[in-house]
Amino acid sequence: MNVSQSTAAPETNTGQAFGTSGYRNYVLFSLMLLYTLNFIDRILIGVVAQPIIEEFRLQDWQFGLLSGFGFALMYTVMGIPIARLTERMSRVYIIAASVILWSLMTALCGIAGSFLALLVFRIGVGIGEAGLTPAANSIISDYFPPRSRARAIAIYTMGITLGGVLANAFGGPITQMFSWREAFLVLGIPGVLFGMIFLFTVKEPPRGYADPPGISSPERTSIGDTIRELSPKPSFWINVAAAALVAFVGYGVSNFQVAFFQRVHEMSIADVTLKIAVPLGLAASFGAFITGYFTEKLSGRYPNAVAWLPGIMLIVSVPFYWIGFTTSSIPFALGVLIVGAALHYGYLGAQYTICQGVASPRSRATAIAMFLFIVNLIGYGCGPLAIGLLSDFLMTADLAASQYAAELSPQLCKGRPEELVATLGAAQAQACLTASGEGLRWAILYMSSIFALAGGLYLYICKTLQQDLVAKMN
Repeated sequence: MNVSQSTAAPETNTGQAFGTSGYRNYVLFSLMLLYTLNFIDRILIGVVAQPIIEEFRLQDWQFGLLSGFGFALMYTVMGIPIARLTERMSRVYIIAASVILWSLMTALCGIAGSFLALLVFRIGVGIGEAGLTPAANSIISDYFPPRSRARAIAIYTMGITLGGVLANAFGGPITQMFSWREAFLVLGIPGVLFGMIFLFTVKEPPRGYADPPGISSPERTSIGDTIRELSPKPSFWINVAAAALVAFVGYGVSNFQVAFFQRVHEMSIADVTLKIAVPLGLAASFGAFITGYFTEKLSGRYPNAVAWLPGIMLIVSVPFYWIGFTTSSIPFALGVLIVGAALHYGYLGAQYTICQGVASPRSRATAIAMFLFIVNLIGYGCGPLAIGLLSDFLMTADLAASQYAAELSPQLCKGRPEELVATLGAAQAQACLTASGEGLRWAILYMSSIFALAGGLYLYICKTLQQDLVAKMN
């Protein structure tokens, strides 16, 4: 029997959690698992960045287009239409179909024979992944009352960092043992099975069930209705701007982080992923969880903790990133970057908690989709592309200042190191590798400074948050 069909009471606000405690936890951790798969498939391309760049002889901006904009364009374009379906159709069905689609597209990336084919399959991944988060946030808000949502959302968003950990833990070693193609195949296919399990084991809750009695639940809302509802609420729009800036930096850095350590510190892809990326991912996951935990504990006394706590953490993270990406000591770099990642990713639960906290039950999925449309188009769409363009620009400047300025160009400097030595000579090849690494280093440093601006915006939200909330969080 398919238990995804709702058998609950008519849609009414009770202010109570839906289902038993054990079942709610099962649903929540199932959604976290799917979000983890979402980010494994999304982040994997950044894990295998350098092999792809070398095989197809790409400029950094081209890889930024492939890893960022190519994915984010359809992800953002499809997000709102899918969210509209989420307001009307079974959210469980939508989530399951989305998981199966993006998993198949990820596996197909492993057989791409050209840059264009890989770009097309990445677009397919973006279409599939657009269906998860609006529906997941909507379901979570119906399973958990307002006082518990910060923690629930924080647990769900741990999938972002856990996905990064697993993408690195498996993607790097698989790539080193075989190739980047096998990494896509091995990590993409299991999602089909998990999508089917979710479909047959999760119940569709009544909409607005966990909201306090008296919260308005209109039968249907249009996109225009949602925009009109949110327009007078500055907390929503400031949250969008802050989260977009964090995503702009975060996605840009994460897509080139493994490549940076390969270029600058001459580490193998397996060493980078296991010794650097996995610990950073775990630190980020811890930061997201512990911030959600403290937010729930502090909100009774400090109602705006959901905004000012991540704001402070983002500002403080900046010097840790600067130190981590400038030191020549790999162990020291890892230590300070672990602190920076834990501070940086504390915002994850806050962005969704604020977003759905200011929207009425019937508008939440659309509000989340609008939020993701802007955040992902700016963050995921433009972040990797911007850091790639800046890296290429700084690399070009570095080459122009070298003794081989008349002989070398960014185009000539692309390829596997052994190929560069064979075609250009050892000294020229080293000049290429140095310029490529330093260009990427300074691009990452300049971008990471933007975290301070995003943190300031989260602090500013405190001025209007309480008056904009539909239901208080304390």
